[in-house]
Amino acid sequence: MEGKVDYVLVPLGLFLFAVYHAWLLFTIVKYPRRTVIGINAESRHQWVLCMMADPLKNGVLTVQTIRNNIMASTLLATTAITLSSLISVFVSSSATDSGNELVYGSKKPFISSIKYFSILLCFLFAFLCNVQSIRYYAHVSFLATVPTSKGNRDSIEYVSRNLNRGSFFWSLGLRAFYLSFPVFLWTFGPVPMFLCCCIMSFVLYFLDTTSSFTRHLHNHSFREERKPDDLESIGQTKEKNWSRESNICCPLLAHNDLPSSTSSG
Repeated sequence: MEGKVDYVLVPLGLFLFAVYHAWLLFTIVKYPRRTVIGINAESRHQWVLCMMADPLKNGVLTVQTIRNNIMASTLLATTAITLSSLISVFVSSSATDSGNELVYGSKKPFISSIKYFSILLCFLFAFLCNVQSIRYYAHVSFLATVPTSKGNRDSIEYVSRNLNRGSFFWSLGLRAFYLSFPVFLWTFGPVPMFLCCCIMSFVLYFLDTTSSFTRHLHNHSFREERKPDDLESIGQTKEKNWSRESNICCPLLAHNDLPSSTSSG
């Protein structure tokens, strides 16, 4: 009975973890403002619009902000590859000891190999995701400071999309670190691993979702942030309305417009 607990609790814990992240992905796609990831993506889009409105003036701030994100991704990538190396050395040098009394579950060498390989796979996946995040951040640091991109809507959207991709890869790498916790506890038995999956899914729900106050705050800030094209169109309509009102209310302006119209005719 003890050896069969791994075949029940481990798949059940991983299934619970996968169901939560499938729900999170669906919510991000359909209702992005209900999640922290979706709101942060919109905030980064607004930030790119503000920074690229004047690349020469905001270039230093843009590069410094992206550099901080690169440093965070570099730290996680270094940690992931270091832990992967330590686990590889530990597995290759450790003797097969199947008499560990702390482990309640299967003590077969094959199961132990799967445990260490799963932890190694989590850290390698985290390393690759953080490397991709650094790649996108470095690319954005060049594109966001190009003076010719000022006022170019297509360039701004392209830079914003690449910045969000870098952040999404960083989030995937962080999720791999989260998954490594229950996989690591699996080395002490399937029961701690299953409990860790349940607790982590419960905690991540409160970390990944937003409250009504947060959504109202961001909606208010997004309403205040007008797009450049909208500002120009609003300014043009205001100028047209002002000129029409001035022609109606001020006879001098209307009188000055008459000779030009007659001379053109």
